[in-house]
Amino acid sequence: MTRTHTLAEPRVMDDLDQLEAQSIFILREAYRKLKPLSLLWSLGKDSNVMVWLARKAFMGRVPFPVMHVDTEKKFPEMYAFRDEYTKKWDLDLLLGYCPPVEEIDPSLPPAARSAARKTAGLAAMIDKHKLRGVIAGIRRDEQATRAKERVFSPRGAGHRWDVRNQPPEFWDQYATPYEDGMHIRVHPLLAWREIDIWRYIEREGIPLVDLYFAKDGKRYRSLGDQDITSPIESNAATVAEVIAELENSKTSERAGRAMDHESEDAFERLRVAGYL
Repeated sequence: MTRTHTLAEPRVMDDLDQLEAQSIFILREAYRKLKPLSLLWSLGKDSNVMVWLARKAFMGRVPFPVMHVDTEKKFPEMYAFRDEYTKKWDLDLLLGYCPPVEEIDPSLPPAARSAARKTAGLAAMIDKHKLRGVIAGIRRDEQATRAKERVFSPRGAGHRWDVRNQPPEFWDQYATPYEDGMHIRVHPLLAWREIDIWRYIEREGIPLVDLYFAKDGKRYRSLGDQDITSPIESNAATVAEVIAELENSKTSERAGRAMDHESEDAFERLRVAGYL
């Protein structure tokens, strides 16, 4: 009698597996090609997913510093989260502060002018630490201007983004041009959607600032400074409930960001000048 050997069926990668694998590849490419390198940690859901992916990519510990550009206007819960998870995740934290709003371009609308403090604070940190690479947690679906980004996006002298002169990216080949005074922004979450982020948080059990979950009929969908960020009406108090809410929502993720309700060109002006 002939014995038949049955091979185990190969595991089929789902959408989250593919996004995770792509992001881990991008993070490893950035670490291989760009030094010094740092990861921007804003303490929000996207940057927490990014830190989580970096820990997965490098055997449990992020091998480069994480950087918090502090406006000193975040919610107390965000600072408490930063202090707790800097220790729990054994992160090398670079902390920098933003200049006062009086030093920022007065032609910007009020909320954009306040947000632009981060542009100046980030530029100062990049210069101070002579960074060649900065990993940022932006996504294309988040805002129209971000859809113009590359995965590896050069920033010229003065940290400026030339949106019309970005290198082509074919077959996961990422260019890292270098001239004095420039650096590369690396975007490992660019292909993710908001709902992908939440489904990954649910699957992996990633901790978050609890402001994302509803209390008294409101929650924050996007976290920023206290004075320019507002909650949305919501009863979603768990990750599963947030996912269910998003599956039926047509409201913009950044609906609670005051800057997004100002002039149409304000966001792009900030991005060109080096905003996150």
